[in-house]
Parts: sequence; C-alpha cells; structure tokens
Amino acid sequence: MSLSVHIVTPSEPEFAELLKPLLTEDLILSHGETNKSSADYKILVAGVPEESQITASAQLEKLIIPWSGLPKATRVLMKRFAQIAVHNLHHNSQAVAEMALTLMLCAIKKIIPCDLKLRQGDWTPRYENSQFSLLLGKSVLIIGYGSIGREIGQLCQGLGLNIRAISKNGNSVDRDAMEIFGVGALPDLLPECDIVFITVPLTDETRGLIGAKELALLPQNTVLINVARGSVVDQAALYQALKDKKISAGLDVWYHYPDSEESRKNTMPADFPFHELDNVVMTPHLAGHSENIEELRAQALAELLNAAARSEPMPNRVDLDMGY
Repeated sequence: MSLSVHIVTPSEPEFAELLKPLLTEDLILSHGETNKSSADYKILVAGVPEESQITASAQLEKLIIPWSGLPKATRVLMKRFAQIAVHNLHHNSQAVAEMALTLMLCAIKKIIPCDLKLRQGDWTPRYENSQFSLLLGKSVLIIGYGSIGREIGQLCQGLGLNIRAISKNGNSVDRDAMEIFGVGALPDLLPECDIVFITVPLTDETRGLIGAKELALLPQNTVLINVARGSVVDQAALYQALKDKKISAGLDVWYHYPDSEESRKNTMPADFPFHELDNVVMTPHLAGHSENIEELRAQALAELLNAAARSEPMPNRVDLDMGY
C-alpha cells in the first residue's frame, strides 16, 4: 500500500530530488502548495505549518519538523490536533557537536586574543607565562544528553576528558560507562566541572536553568559552551561572570536575532557588550551548518519516512507537553 507524503518546508524542488532516490517505492512524494479539495497525504513535512495545511488532508497522521527542536508556534498549533504525531530530525547533531568542541578549544586555548594580537604584529603572548590549560584529565559536564550531547560525549572521550552528563532520565550509566544524573544533581556537579556544555532544548523548565547562583558554583576558569538556546543561561549573570573573569565561554546561541534581511549586518546579539570581552568566543548560531547539510537532512528524513512505509515506529517522536 502506498503512503503519501507532502513537503512544505523545505519546499524547493531540489530537495525533493535529493530525497526521492532514498525512498522506498511505496512512498508518493509531493511538495509546494496544498489544495484541500485534493489533499490526501498521511505525512506532512513542515517546520511551522499553517492550520490549513494540517486540516487540508483528512488522512494526516504525522507531522515531521525538518530540523531539531520544536518551534513555539508549531507546539501551540499541534496541541489542538493531539491525534497527529509530531516528529523531528537530528541530522545536524554531528555538526553541532563538532562546533561545540571547536568553541571549547578556542576558549580554553585563548585562540581569539592571540590571533588578534598577532594580526597587529604583537608577539607578546609567546613570551608571557602560559595560561593555556591542558585538556587531558579535565572534568566535563554535558547538560542535556540527547543526540547532540551524546555526540559531544564521544568526541570528548577521544581527548581523554572525564565526562558526566545530566539528562531528564537521570541516574544511569550509558554504554561508554558515562555517569548520567538528573537535573537535581546540578548543584553538586557544577563545583566539580572544568568544562560545561549546554545542549538542552529550551522549555519552561530549562529557561534560565543556569543563572547567577549556578555560575557562582563553577570553579575559577571554567569554560562554558552553549550550543542550545541563549535563554537557557541568564544573560546578565553570564555577562557578569565573564566580565569578572570567573569563567570563559564559547557561545553560538544568543538573545537577539535579526528580524529582517536588512538587519543581518547591524543586530547586536545581546543586551550586554559581550563583544568587548576577550574571554568569550562568539559565533552567530551556525553550529548546525555544514557543506552537505541538505544531503544529511534528506537522509534523516528518508529514514523516518521509510520506517513509516514499513509500518515500523518512526523515531524522534516529540512530546508536545514537554516541548521536545
């Protein structure tokens, strides 16, 4: 029996052409605008669907968000259609993990200040007492042990780091003998960290999860890496901790984003002047980017769709109540 799938985003014909060779013959693919009089798809692929796209097909059973995360508007809409299962993709987990590791290395090795000085002909960092830390044996805490957190854990193990993680499940040991704790253990684990990676989704429970109290628990010179969402960390507290040289950081996610194409070149990412600090590495929320990201997206989407065609459970089910 055939299974109809309609793609709204990404809607470009080029993506459909990438996807088609990866699908089983039982899948019928369409893309572009929807027509309520003729729509009969059982699976809709859309990041932020309109209500008309949800209601156009009486056969709709599943919505796939073609990236990780759950947009607020999608969550609100789909709570009204509880009979439709929502799934997402984790195709960029490796890319985000690699960027997290890059930010960590740049921060802990102070690459940015050295680079800026040498561009001016200033070699003084070479002749100063070294402030660079060795990674071997350092203690890492990964806050959020989903697909990205697990990828970070594997990369860190290769560098000889000691790793612990915090997960909603908590209190377990994974296949690599890594200890996993519940969020209640955070106050006990933070004082033992040299490096903290933040990879949790942004929900009502994780907003402001790391504030002044949590940052105060960190040892001097801890490196904090955020590749999750900016609002997981209180920005005023983070800025103060950085300004006071309590910690250093690598930040790919922020508090303000451009709201138009024109504003892409003149939008400051926060209410505080992080850009004036030399102990923070800043990137504009691009950790998930890679040269073959659309191919990876197509492969991940094909995995879900082929599972559905075989009447197997589709992975990456989203819990609308929890927000991820």
